[in-house]
Amino acid sequence: MNQPKLLLRKSVTLCLVFVSLLITEKLFAQDGKALFQANCASCHAVDKKLTGPALAGVEGRGPWSDRKKLYAWIHNPAGFAKTEPYAANLIKEFGGVLMTGFPGLADAEIDAIITYINTAKPAPGPTPGATTADAPAEDNSLLFGILALVLAIVTLILLQINSNLKKLTDEKEGVVRGEPIPFWRNKAYMSTLTILFFIVAGYFFAQGAIGLGRQTNYQPEQPIYYSHKVHAGINQVNCLYCHGSAMEGKHANIPSVNVCMNCHMAINEYKGEKIVREDGSEVNGTAEIQKLYKYAGWDPAANKYTGEGKPIEWIKIHSLPDHVYFNHSQHTKAGGVQCQTCHGEIQNMGEVYQFSNLSMGWCINCHRETNVKFQDNGFYSMYEKFHNDIKNGKMDSVTVEKIGGTECQKCHY
Repeated sequence: MNQPKLLLRKSVTLCLVFVSLLITEKLFAQDGKALFQANCASCHAVDKKLTGPALAGVEGRGPWSDRKKLYAWIHNPAGFAKTEPYAANLIKEFGGVLMTGFPGLADAEIDAIITYINTAKPAPGPTPGATTADAPAEDNSLLFGILALVLAIVTLILLQINSNLKKLTDEKEGVVRGEPIPFWRNKAYMSTLTILFFIVAGYFFAQGAIGLGRQTNYQPEQPIYYSHKVHAGINQVNCLYCHGSAMEGKHANIPSVNVCMNCHMAINEYKGEKIVREDGSEVNGTAEIQKLYKYAGWDPAANKYTGEGKPIEWIKIHSLPDHVYFNHSQHTKAGGVQCQTCHGEIQNMGEVYQFSNLSMGWCINCHRETNVKFQDNGFYSMYEKFHNDIKNGKMDSVTVEKIGGTECQKCHY
C-alpha cells in the first residue's frame, strides 16, 4: 500500500473515532441529565438544598465514596438506613422524610446521573433582590456541531489531497487514467452524505416531536406582577388561601379579584424589599397594587367600590392536553404531595414559571417511584392486602404503580 493512501486511511479513521467519542460523551451526559431531571430534580438540585440535600460532591460525604453503598441507598433507602447510621441521621436531618426508592434504576444509570452531577456547572447567582427562575442548563450542541463540521471539512480536504497525490504518482509512473469523478457525482460519497443527513434530520425531528407541547420554564408576563416570593415566601400566605380548591377540588383554580381585595383594601402600598424582574428592571409594587384596584373598581382615596370590576386576565402557565384527566385533590389530599414537588420552589419565585415538563413520562416515573401514604389515610383503606403485608413485614412501602397508577385508563378514559 502506498504512503499517501495509508496516510489518508489513518486520518479518516482518526477523525471517525474522534467524532464517535464526542457523540458518545454527549449522549452519555444527556442521558445522565435526563435521568436526573426525571428521577431526582423534584427533590434535589445540584448546587442547593431543596426537599433533599444538594448533590454536588455527594461522593465525598459519609459512606457514599463507596459506589456500591450509594447503589444500595438509592435502590432501597428504608432498608439501607437500618444498617447505616449516616443514612438514618440524614433522614432525621430532613424532618424524617424518607427518600423514594428507585429499585428500577440500573447501576449504569446511577453512574450516568453521578457523572452529570459531577460535571454540571452551578447556576450563576441571582442579582440581589431578584426573583429569577432557574437558569437553563448549558447547551453545548452548537460547539459539538461546529467540531463535527470542522472534522468533516478536514476529511474532505484529506480526500482531495489523496486524489491529487494519486494522480501525481500515476503520471510519474506513466499510468494513464481517466479524469477523477467529481465529488458530487461519486455515488459512495453522495450515498454516505444522504444517510448522514437522514440520521441527523431524524434525530432532530424525533427530539422536536417529543418536546412538542412541553413548555418547561415557560414564564409569561402577567397583567399584574404578582410575586409568590412576597406573598407565599416573605409574608407566609398559605397556598390554600388563594387556591382554596387545591386540596378538595379537581383544579387548584386562580383566585378571584375579591380574594386579592380581602387584603389589599387595607394594603395600598408596597414597603417590602426591592423586587427585580428577570431582565434586571425594578418592579414598583405600589403601582402593581393600583392595577389591581382598576380591575376591582376600587377607589383607595374614598375607600369604596366606585365602578364595576372585571376579572384579571391571567395567562395560564400549567396546561395539560385535553385528553388527560388530572385531579388536583387526588394528589394533594389523598397522596399528600407537596406543592413544591410539581411546581418547584414556588415560595421563592417572582413571576411564576413552569418548573416540571408535565410530560407523560414524568408522571409515569413519579407513579412508579412515589410511595403511597397508607398510614391514617382513609382513602386507601380498601387495599386491605397491602395493609396486612406492611403490618406483617412482607413489604415496607407501596408505590402508586402497585395500586394501578400506571394503567392507561386512569388518566385516559
